[in-house]
Amino acid sequence: MRIGLLGTGPWARMAHAPALQEHPGVDFAGVWGRRPDAAKELADLHGTRAYDDADALLADVDAVAIALPPGVQAELAARAARAGRHLLLDKPLAMTVEEGRAVVDAVQDAGVASVVFFTNRFLSEPEAWITEQAGVEGWFTARAQWLGSVFTSDSPFADSPWRQEKGALWDVGPHALSVLLPVLGDVRRVAAAASGPGDTVHLVLDHSGGASSTLTLSLTAPPAAAGAAVELRGEAGVTLLPEGSEGVLPALTRAVDALLDSARTGRPHPCDAAFALRVTEILATAEAVLNDA
Repeated sequence: MRIGLLGTGPWARMAHAPALQEHPGVDFAGVWGRRPDAAKELADLHGTRAYDDADALLADVDAVAIALPPGVQAELAARAARAGRHLLLDKPLAMTVEEGRAVVDAVQDAGVASVVFFTNRFLSEPEAWITEQAGVEGWFTARAQWLGSVFTSDSPFADSPWRQEKGALWDVGPHALSVLLPVLGDVRRVAAAASGPGDTVHLVLDHSGGASSTLTLSLTAPPAAAGAAVELRGEAGVTLLPEGSEGVLPALTRAVDALLDSARTGRPHPCDAAFALRVTEILATAEAVLNDA
């Protein structure tokens, strides 16, 4: 599979480009970015071609990996799908439900494969735990804390305009939902939402499986307090989401594996664009509740 990369920012440099270059199952065919000089620099670093035009790259590949802000990703993903290209996308899928639905419609109309990189779904230990807990009945409550220090440290993502605008709800909220939804079922109702310090938000969710969950999300936590945790309580007792020990590159490599498998077999991956759209719908609902509070 010939795959191109759309994007040249920190995430493209530290994750996507190295993973694509090292993956034995793909040919890393080129890079396009909104800044041509950055595209050339990244392409030269990985021995591939820089493209000045996104459509020219689309014409030369079978698939694209997109490492761009969600509002930019959505339009390019729909365009790539309409061109018959498979998609490796990042979370959140889009900044609005309408933009996300346009991506899903394009994917379904073209019959292409899509995989959205929810990190914990591609780390061995967390994904095995999620699969195991999804088969357990009788969950009563869940508590998820996703506390980042993007805005309180020297993170390369601190200057990201969309993170500054949307905050933790849209940045780390998808991570929490990607763990909870396969275990507890879809969200039937955002029962409550409240703001905390900085961009911190607290959510209470009602799930179709009968359990409720609470989420605390932040990008402004003190660095010493940062971290992620998910706790499930139910008839089987108490269990905690294990930390992944492998790092982002092995996880992204598995996401590429998943895209190759879905493209070959035609079977949708659990973390496809349709799942990411559902996450976007829940985030939009929670944002509306917060705005009305």
